[in-house]
Amino acid sequence: MESFEPKKLALIRIWQILKDYSDYDHPLTQEDIAVKLENEYGIVMERKAISRNISLLKEAGIDIESRRAGSYLECRDFEDAELHMLIDGVLSSKYITAKHSKSIIERLCRLSNKYFRSNIKHVHSVNDWYKTDNQALFYNIELIDTAIEEGKQIHYDYNKYGIDKKLHRSSHQYVSPYLMILHNQRYYLMAYSEYWGNMVFHRLDRITNMTVADKKATSLRSVPGYENGINYKELSSSMPYMYTDRPENIDFIADAGIVDQIIDWFGSDIRIAKTDEESKVRVGVKASPNAMVHWAMQYIDHVEIISPESMRDRICESLKNGMKKYHMEQEGRTYYE
Repeated sequence: MESFEPKKLALIRIWQILKDYSDYDHPLTQEDIAVKLENEYGIVMERKAISRNISLLKEAGIDIESRRAGSYLECRDFEDAELHMLIDGVLSSKYITAKHSKSIIERLCRLSNKYFRSNIKHVHSVNDWYKTDNQALFYNIELIDTAIEEGKQIHYDYNKYGIDKKLHRSSHQYVSPYLMILHNQRYYLMAYSEYWGNMVFHRLDRITNMTVADKKATSLRSVPGYENGINYKELSSSMPYMYTDRPENIDFIADAGIVDQIIDWFGSDIRIAKTDEESKVRVGVKASPNAMVHWAMQYIDHVEIISPESMRDRICESLKNGMKKYHMEQEGRTYYE
């Protein structure tokens, strides 16, 4: 068979064949490689020449192992288990469109061999997951990176879903960007609002029509509360939800059975003490008050806020409003208006 590729490409083609078809459980003999060279690339090569090329690849630092059963690529940039984790992360990310998710998963699969790819079914189920329709996410990330690097402001439309299940412009924002952060499976932009004069956390999948402005960004260290920069530990543990108010010391009584969940939300750097009741613990955290009201309502059957008193009052008011909506008269069983 006449070669449709020159033999000087054989070295890289042998590497590609080992990459695509080999692993510890699937070593390739020199004859196997010769067949694939001829069938896939039209390169006819003797076994001795293949052996010399494999030796050259080893000398070049390619991690190839050879044994009696054949040769295989022993080490890759990512282990299969690591690729599984990355693919699951992409699949479950609501802020990535179905189209982009499919493309990323396919490229991640190509980092392993055909045996790995044949076992990955996620790419076929991408459209079954809830995904954003905002196609601008990756372009926005590039613009934000540029703005942060150049110390410039950005402006964009911030959107919310309407009853038609489509994004609609809610406001136009001028901000100084500092950080993109993944929190509660959502991707947020952390930025200083030039209009409101405080820090904001905006969902990246809600942003459209972004541009980099010519105006210089406000320095992070000039923002009240950020004189020493970003406290990443506090940022990740004090904000169960991305509200913009400053964290405060908050104490609450909780069922001992949910300590595991409390640590999931707030990390291990919290105060936990026993109480007179064996089934209860007293917990102290430093967290956003607005976020904690929302969190405490979520765990209302298991948590009681002790302090500050103002937070107890807010929760009581929310509970009263909830009772008005859900309370039914015993006889007529009609809802209160």
